[in-house]
Amino acid sequence: MTLVIVIIALALIFDYINGFHDAANSIATVVSTKVLTPLQAVLWAAVFNFAAFFIFKDHAVANTIGKTVIDTYITLPVILAGLIAAIFWNLLTWWYGIPSSSSHTLIGGFAGAAVAHAYLTKGFVAFSSVVEMEKIVKTLLFIFLAPMIGMLISMFIALVTIHRNTWIKIGIIAAVSAGTWVMFIRFQENKMDENIQKFFRVDKYKKEFEKTPTDKKAAEKLAKAKSNYEKAKPFLTEYPSDGAETVAKNIAAIVPFDELEVSKLKDIVSKTAKIESKKKEAFYNESKKPALDSLVAKIEGLKPLFKSHRKIGADSLAIAVSHAMNFSGADEDKLKKSFKINLEKDLSKELAKADNSFLRYSLLCIIAIFVLSYIYIEKLRKPSANRTANMFKKLQLLSSAAFSLGHGGNDAQKVMGIIGAALIANGNISDFKDLPNWVPLACYGAIGLGTLSGGWKIVKTMGTRITKVTPLEGVSAETAGAVTLFMTEQMGIPVSTTHTITGSIIGVGATKRLSAVRWGVTRNLLVAWLLTIPVSAAVAGLVYLLVRLFI
Repeated sequence: MTLVIVIIALALIFDYINGFHDAANSIATVVSTKVLTPLQAVLWAAVFNFAAFFIFKDHAVANTIGKTVIDTYITLPVILAGLIAAIFWNLLTWWYGIPSSSSHTLIGGFAGAAVAHAYLTKGFVAFSSVVEMEKIVKTLLFIFLAPMIGMLISMFIALVTIHRNTWIKIGIIAAVSAGTWVMFIRFQENKMDENIQKFFRVDKYKKEFEKTPTDKKAAEKLAKAKSNYEKAKPFLTEYPSDGAETVAKNIAAIVPFDELEVSKLKDIVSKTAKIESKKKEAFYNESKKPALDSLVAKIEGLKPLFKSHRKIGADSLAIAVSHAMNFSGADEDKLKKSFKINLEKDLSKELAKADNSFLRYSLLCIIAIFVLSYIYIEKLRKPSANRTANMFKKLQLLSSAAFSLGHGGNDAQKVMGIIGAALIANGNISDFKDLPNWVPLACYGAIGLGTLSGGWKIVKTMGTRITKVTPLEGVSAETAGAVTLFMTEQMGIPVSTTHTITGSIIGVGATKRLSAVRWGVTRNLLVAWLLTIPVSAAVAGLVYLLVRLFI
């Protein structure tokens, strides 16, 4: 347990460092345009970093980060080594004023430590058997795609903004807004679909079937899960009008939850018996496999008890299971609480997590404010350079707030993923959906405090060295960065806020003329980005060797 506490502490320290390392991403443009002083800017950014806690509920990015490495190779020493390497690289790049990616530092460190662990314990194994290649490939792709998306959006915003015909400008904005609304609706539908598949355990049984395709029981479980999912799926269309609770109730009326309840109870007992940690021990030590098989068989033998849980009640079931499994009195008390399950309520929560309506309406409000500002300054008042500049200075407060929300929502989740992986590896929780509420609260708080500490060396690079930024261009860059971060968060892809805002700043610079961008600085940044994951992985591998000497 001591090691878990150390890992959590280091993870929050990394989150804090991430905050001041990436503070420049949120405040560089608003400081360089003199809209806010550096102190005002970090206070502004920190508030909205923390406010993201109340907006982003699904934590898809955290789930992606935590599952970057195959479960079997996730151990506490691996997580510890990855964190130490990530902290080292983050501090090093901060010291030299290099805006590298904290996200990719963490991913590289986690993966590098896991590979070193695999090679030391199992000999040479394929890289794809240690890490989830699909997640790694997506992350690598978005090293290039995130800044490109940010750049294209910022160029579009800048070009539309400088268009002279106000009504054409507003028409373009309205059309793009409608497209964005539809896109985020689609994100919500996809997330709900994904969450309901997880609820019916389609993903879990699919993995089991892929491991043992000839196992009839595995095939039956998968078929049953898919059948339940297909029955429930049509009810998702009712969500916008009826809400999560009604949809969950309607699904429960047509799809029997009996088998799911049995599986849930079995998972609770398995967690209490620390089955996952015992599986890892058996993976590395064959002599422990018979004891594990015996324990698993004993839990399987409890199914008749699980099936009768509604008749005998949670307390009686906990007493019977504790007696059969030789659990302690403390474990029995925990089971009494855990066995009081309500899957209909759980399903309602899973559906509500996918709801991005607050985000959609927030974007709509931002767009409405932009449009009203254009009408006011261009139609109701006589346009002047001074009035226009002042308008964009005020709008930059809004755009920087939006970007800080995206920064908090994206980056705090990465640390949540690492803490979640540690809690699962230690047997405290069985899945990311069981993540305690204090974890996201602590992570959002740590990144907010880190942002308050600032990162002045990187502010200089981001705010002045890439290109000189005006208030109009600051608004364009920050809005583009915010939209990109909101999009990728909805997709569950961990992207770099550094890469995103850099691409956005390059976009507004290139809008003026290509020579306005200092491409030499940009090239150096790109080299740093490409080196981050392999260097972090190599450092983590070395750190893991040292950690092994003491743990």
